[in-house]
Amino acid sequence: MEPENEVMGEMERELEEMRECYRSGRTREASWRKSQLKGLLRLLREREEEIFRALHQDLGKHPAEAYRDEIGSLIKSVNYALDCLKRWIAGNRAKLPRIALLTTAKIVPEPLGLVLVISSWNFPIGLSLEPLIGALAAGNAMVLKPSELAPECSSLLANAIPLYLDDKAVKVIQGGPGIAERLLHRKWDKIFFTGSARIGRKVIVAAAEHLTPVTLELGGKCPAVIDTLSSSFERKVAVQRVLGAKFSSSAGQACIGVDYVLVEKKFSSALVELMKVAMKKMFGENPMELRSVTRIVNKHHFLRLQSLLHDPLVKSSIVYGGLMDEENLFIEPTILMDPPLQAAIMMDEIFGPLLPIVTLNKIEDSIEFISTRPKH
Repeated sequence: MEPENEVMGEMERELEEMRECYRSGRTREASWRKSQLKGLLRLLREREEEIFRALHQDLGKHPAEAYRDEIGSLIKSVNYALDCLKRWIAGNRAKLPRIALLTTAKIVPEPLGLVLVISSWNFPIGLSLEPLIGALAAGNAMVLKPSELAPECSSLLANAIPLYLDDKAVKVIQGGPGIAERLLHRKWDKIFFTGSARIGRKVIVAAAEHLTPVTLELGGKCPAVIDTLSSSFERKVAVQRVLGAKFSSSAGQACIGVDYVLVEKKFSSALVELMKVAMKKMFGENPMELRSVTRIVNKHHFLRLQSLLHDPLVKSSIVYGGLMDEENLFIEPTILMDPPLQAAIMMDEIFGPLLPIVTLNKIEDSIEFISTRPKH
């Protein structure tokens, strides 16, 4: 029997045990939910150094970035869930029409049951545990499938979670696309998927088989519009926010990263100069040596980004950066001015440290530009 078949055979038995655990009512208890959230908090605090190491091995993330975007934000989310848990569990009195005079009704929150979470590689700890927080607070049992493209983080989660959480109600299963596909065709009460629109379509199709409710957290073309601001302070703030949203989280390998910038032509040169100054302050003169920018996750994604820049017309539009190191999977934060709109870099989600600037005659044209361009 192939290893994946062995894993799935064992998983079938574990899924049935998890359903039995859920049906027993154990996960509905407020004390259980609270204990699981506190266990997750202990995991984050006690395994902090291991998480730092895993994120560095998988993505080259700096500890400051790893804490800000993953560990720290997760700790905030767990504490928020603990603070709100009593209110979330409590029922609310329902408003009734006058025809129901002398009648009372109550809205009672109910857990869904057995939840599947398929996580992504760009924030392999954060995007695995963030939906887990919600699932636990709501009283569900849950299976987590971490991304195989971040193997160190996936292994860490698989080994650590059973030590801190109820292993009868929370499971981690590792594996590649084959495992994910087989999991999708099982019966779930909720599926939460983070990833590309291409895979999201497959998730929806699989979920339709059992009419399973789905939450998709997908990427897409995320433009930023910079108007001609009145003061130099406002301009600097706008530039810092755009660059931070683009480059500082996983080197632009983030679904919420700014994909391209729209600006009036008369302000474009000044904008580029402001960006150059800000980027040197943010990442230093040599980001690769300073390791201030996350590396590209693997060679496949590196070559994909490299091909975007190797288009001769696109390459000629580079106004800052462009350094690439295939051996170390490093791409310098790069700014491009008016690349061809028909080029792949303007048609597909970039998902990397490349930032095109598109100039317009009037900033009012940005609305029409965005509405006629691809969304995913």
